[in-house]
Amino acid sequence: MKMKVKHFYILYLLLLLPAILSAQTSKPISSKPKNGEGLHSFMIRNHLSPKEDMEEFLQLNKGKFGSKNSLLLHESYLIPVKQTNLFESLFGKERETFPIESDEMKGSVFYLVSGHGGPDPGAIGKYGSHELHEDEYAYDITLRLAKKLKENGAKVHIIIQDPDDGIRDEQILKYDNHETCMGETIPLNQIDRLKQRTNKVNECFKKDTEKYRRALVLHLDSRSKRKQIDVFFYHYKKSKNGKILATTLRDIFNEKYGEHQPSRGFEGTVSDRNLYILRNTTPVSVFVELGNIQNYRDQQRFVIADNRQALANWLYLGLKKDFDNNK
Repeated sequence: MKMKVKHFYILYLLLLLPAILSAQTSKPISSKPKNGEGLHSFMIRNHLSPKEDMEEFLQLNKGKFGSKNSLLLHESYLIPVKQTNLFESLFGKERETFPIESDEMKGSVFYLVSGHGGPDPGAIGKYGSHELHEDEYAYDITLRLAKKLKENGAKVHIIIQDPDDGIRDEQILKYDNHETCMGETIPLNQIDRLKQRTNKVNECFKKDTEKYRRALVLHLDSRSKRKQIDVFFYHYKKSKNGKILATTLRDIFNEKYGEHQPSRGFEGTVSDRNLYILRNTTPVSVFVELGNIQNYRDQQRFVIADNRQALANWLYLGLKKDFDNNK
């Protein structure tokens, strides 16, 4: 998209999102004892260890006990919610252990496919004296989205994987060809690559039982250096739910650009494309082009880590809205 210079702002100042939710672990819940229930039984029923959690439980409910810390039927006792951490080695050593934020996406499953990888770097852009490789940036944004989804209760299958990279904060993401398709070597032939990742999505889909299942494929586009573009969303022409999801994602981006750059405008579109992966994946799927890797202004969307996170956050908000609408 063409845009006047006076309307251009460095995205890292504009795309940051506040935290969606504070962690649930800081807010205790309450429970009343049953008739005849002793302290130990009450704690066990509420998933507490009498040995490990007794001191915290007594302190939290100070003044609510009878003799010898007996429970009173008319009292509601605060139950400390224990911190629960998740683990995903693909996120890298600094981020592989992370807390749960919420369960608002519980009951959803996502199949996240970052474009290219292995022997295929995808599009390559020039950024000063450096090269930007499409597969590295698509993969980083995919990992950030996967983490956000997992933090909020979703089940996530990361289809393209690189055990060496993790989520990275550098501007220039070093290129390698270590990516696999869930442990399998990625073939050089393009059709074989597409079949392999499509088959992996479908294999995972068959094993999942959740009602809400969606696939998202993330790519960067390559056009003329002068061509600035917005984010585009594609769906299979026969997929009604795919079009709905693509439109929901587009609307979230339009809304966020309106908040952060009201004079800029947003021209990202939704359309159908006869792409192999959209045509052959079993779950509802959307293909996302995140910008032009050749255009300097679009490159700011990728090289700045906070902007990569913002893209992931906005995609998350769109997926959450679609999930909520399908409950």
